[in-house]
Amino acid sequence: MTDLDIAQRVEMQHINSIATKLGVDQDDLEQYGKYKAKLPLNLIDEDRIVKSNLILVTALTPTPSGEGKTTVSIGLNEGLNKIGKKSIVVLREPSLGPVFGIKGGAAGGGHSQVVPMEDINLHFTGDFAAIEKANNLLSALIDNNLQSKTRNLGIDPRTIVWKRVIDMNDRALRDITIGLGGTGNGIPRQGGFNITAASEVMAILCMAKDIKDLKEKLGNIFVGYTMDRKPVFARDLNAENAMTLLLKDAIKPNLVQTLEQNPAIIHGGPFANIAQGTNTIIATKMGMSLSDYVVTEAGFGADLGAEKFLDIKCVSADLKPKAVVIVATIRALRHHGGSPKQEYNDANLDRVKAGFANLEKHIDNMGKFGLQRLVAINNFYTDSQEEIDWLIDKCASIGVKAVLSKGWADGGNGTIDLAKAVVEEVESGKSDFKQIYDWETSVKDKIKTIAKEIYGADGVDYAARANAGLKTIAKLGLIHLPICMAKTQKSFSDDDKLTGRPAGFRITVREIEIAAGAGFLIPILGNMMRMPGLPSLPASEGMDIDNNGMITGLS
Repeated sequence: MTDLDIAQRVEMQHINSIATKLGVDQDDLEQYGKYKAKLPLNLIDEDRIVKSNLILVTALTPTPSGEGKTTVSIGLNEGLNKIGKKSIVVLREPSLGPVFGIKGGAAGGGHSQVVPMEDINLHFTGDFAAIEKANNLLSALIDNNLQSKTRNLGIDPRTIVWKRVIDMNDRALRDITIGLGGTGNGIPRQGGFNITAASEVMAILCMAKDIKDLKEKLGNIFVGYTMDRKPVFARDLNAENAMTLLLKDAIKPNLVQTLEQNPAIIHGGPFANIAQGTNTIIATKMGMSLSDYVVTEAGFGADLGAEKFLDIKCVSADLKPKAVVIVATIRALRHHGGSPKQEYNDANLDRVKAGFANLEKHIDNMGKFGLQRLVAINNFYTDSQEEIDWLIDKCASIGVKAVLSKGWADGGNGTIDLAKAVVEEVESGKSDFKQIYDWETSVKDKIKTIAKEIYGADGVDYAARANAGLKTIAKLGLIHLPICMAKTQKSFSDDDKLTGRPAGFRITVREIEIAAGAGFLIPILGNMMRMPGLPSLPASEGMDIDNNGMITGLS
């Protein structure tokens, strides 16, 4: 059966029953039908948070199809509940770009999924739409101010850095000209779109602690300069209050359930290659307020989502993970060992051995943060026992336990061993989280630390636009902000053709975007785009819905 077949056959419990398992009164829920609900922010309990155990799930450098972090996260949560732990999984919301593109949704897979799968992968509770509208309200206010006769700020159109967003892969919108057709249609200028997951409003929602903090962060969005070179922020346009109105519901985390009727929270959805790649601080704290164990994931490989989760989110929110699970697949090890795509599913121990260097680098990196590490081998039916045994023994030889995870095939029953291993690491008390760079060091030093320590680069080169960005950052007094790299997810380097564990390379910072509202800087490496394009054969072409509303082809 497909993921969708499995999800459609499960008998879901009413969301009131799911809330009861967390000790949440149904009167506190804001229900979106029978199987989805919003949780109020007053349920966050800082005293409970310090007693909860936060588990981060990350991965080795993935193949284009992904290696199943979400599936393992959900499966691990099922396994923890199976062995008697009160656990909840906290995930990101899917973007329609990947859903209709090549990667698919983000509701897990097989027998480790969150449901209702169709709703979660489509419009869900409207959070993405609210983020999109708030982002584009600011765009409209900027362009309106350019021709305002009553309160014109004198913004120089050439300096405007704020872009519109849409939750779709649409390469034709990357660079556009707006305001054509005469004076009644605005001031002509060059503009463009990012995908909603890359919006700074998305990043702000994920970093905000409450409504007041959200409003302040939205007001801090950097827009551009006036004609006399004075910086302009969203607050100068009085935009933050109205933007916050549009996000009044989106700021509340979403409660759903797993296939085994365990609670799950899904909230926020930034990509990890072009944004911070983790769910909201509010959602994570909500989970930790309501449960003893919280399983959460960070997008793509550990060089992207995990590094940002640890150096940005954890430092900002004062969170201390108790362990990190690194998802590996035999398929990805073959890929990093030289297997062409058509041979990913062909057993080849030599290529697995060669590809291990990639996984080993991620294991080393997570150790630099002072965290206890486990490897979860996300099991595929094409894995040979010889390859699995070798990987388990190899990990053991470097002091890391590797556990076979069969959550896709068997749900919680397939992850009991992984759950027990995670509890063992947590109860050992050996994790002592530390960030790898001090926010107060220079921007170049922070970038260099990530490049050398996490990527293994020899050094960093800066294009002219990046050097200009560094000067702007200094003028705005923002050199203390952390770094959120925008980099290909396919390699430790900024060249997606360099698989495995490349050496002897340098990275190039093309430009640096300023996310003053979210509270970080975004160096853009190489050819990274913040608006993806669709593949030659989009997944949307295989989707359908019948007269009874039954969906097919969604993954």
